[in-house]
Amino acid sequence: MDDKINILYVDDEVNNLISFKATFRLRYKIFTAESARDAMKILDEHNIHIIITDQRMPEMTGVEFLVNILETHPDPIRILLTGYADLNAVIDAVNKGKIYHYLSKPWNEEELNNTILQAFEIYKNRKDEKEITDKLQVTNDQLEFLLRQKLLS
Repeated sequence: MDDKINILYVDDEVNNLISFKATFRLRYKIFTAESARDAMKILDEHNIHIIITDQRMPEMTGVEFLVNILETHPDPIRILLTGYADLNAVIDAVNKGKIYHYLSKPWNEEELNNTILQAFEIYKNRKDEKEITDKLQVTNDQLEFLLRQKLLS
């Protein structure tokens, strides 16, 4: 795994992208995208650990973006940001987009940073669980093979 946490921040407002990058660039490896389409390209080219997306964007909402990438990019932990108190968007994000956390804009640096750190812990735990499960499956397959060999003898 990389030394720094890889974060993709998606927002159609360039000033928000600049502000986010300026705030967090020393702590994390930041990728930014002004649209869901640009974000999908970044996801295809980089190992992203956490996705932070704005809800209100012109071509596709944040929730729609998260739903669209679920099948192809299920691993990154998802965080939704919105400047509007849109309860339906939050419900959709949780139910359809599988978000980990919802934060309102303007974001608080300390709260967002803590959320990122907690999200990364979940990311690491899921990766570790998958690795252990994969190893157990291999061991199980080997044991089944040995058992069949013994039964055939």
